[in-house]
Amino acid sequence: MVGLTERQDQVLAFVVQEYVENAQPVGSETLRRRGLGVSSATIRNELAALEELGFLMQPHTSAGRVPTEKGYRYFVESLMDEFELPLVEQRMIRHQFHQVTLDIDQWMRLAAAVLAHSSHGAALVTAPQSEHCRFKHLQLIAISDQVALLVIVLYEGTVKQQMLALAQPIEQEDLMRVSNRLNDYLGGRNGEQIRALAIALSAFESDVVRIVAEVMRQVDARSSQDVYRDGMMDILRQPEFSASERIQALLEMLEQRSLLEAMLSEFAPARGVHVVIGSESQRDEMNDFSIVLARYGLPGEATGVVGVLGPVRMQYARSIGAVRYVAGLLGDLMARMHGR
Repeated sequence: MVGLTERQDQVLAFVVQEYVENAQPVGSETLRRRGLGVSSATIRNELAALEELGFLMQPHTSAGRVPTEKGYRYFVESLMDEFELPLVEQRMIRHQFHQVTLDIDQWMRLAAAVLAHSSHGAALVTAPQSEHCRFKHLQLIAISDQVALLVIVLYEGTVKQQMLALAQPIEQEDLMRVSNRLNDYLGGRNGEQIRALAIALSAFESDVVRIVAEVMRQVDARSSQDVYRDGMMDILRQPEFSASERIQALLEMLEQRSLLEAMLSEFAPARGVHVVIGSESQRDEMNDFSIVLARYGLPGEATGVVGVLGPVRMQYARSIGAVRYVAGLLGDLMARMHGR
């Protein structure tokens, strides 16, 4: 992106900050009062230059300027001060998480609520999910002479149960021996590795392994995740969405689960925080919005996404700081849960 002079950097930063704060076009007199130390005429010249370069635009001939997407992008990458949540806010958030049990659903709901409150935007959070689930352990429990219960536990927390018809009665002690033997063989493997195993098994053990592999195939084939949402009213209060048709468009987008899933999957970075501004998404539904995303979890095992959605006139520094903090906190919690 083209470099600007030091004064142009200062003018552009002030325009973005003023417009984000007040949602009104910014004129030269407003900027002069910010203490630039130059005349209104000089400021007008710099505003005109920034407009010609595509960083600002003038909604009306007699109005001040507002940032373009290019202006916001330059601000985020070159001008914005890094923001961290205040320590008192960080301590409060950590305390809230330590108050809930080791339950993924509760974590996700709390993460969405915390992120919405901290960013003043709409929070979007997905639960951790593995690209390929991994086997943790199984247990075989005798129900009757003809039936056993198979309990399968996977590393990302999924638990599946299935009844097995027994060709002949098997004592619980023998079922435990089969469980221990298969746990030794299968532990830590994914579905493909289990299907490819070449080991000598009894007919019953082969049936159990076949069922385990099929359960894991079905888990891997899941095409959708729940998207936990919070803070939608914060967006609706923004002046950009005062018109009823814009409210309708926003609500329709937020109700399209497949769209939200696709966006979160497509834009979330492997590491760090990623910002998508307006039409950069190349999705018409997102032209009026920006989204700040980060991935959390255990790379290669199970990861999820946290993000903040808001108007293009977003408080980028606060949103980035909030997303970074919540993603790091969730990552720490998952590492602790997995004994890392």
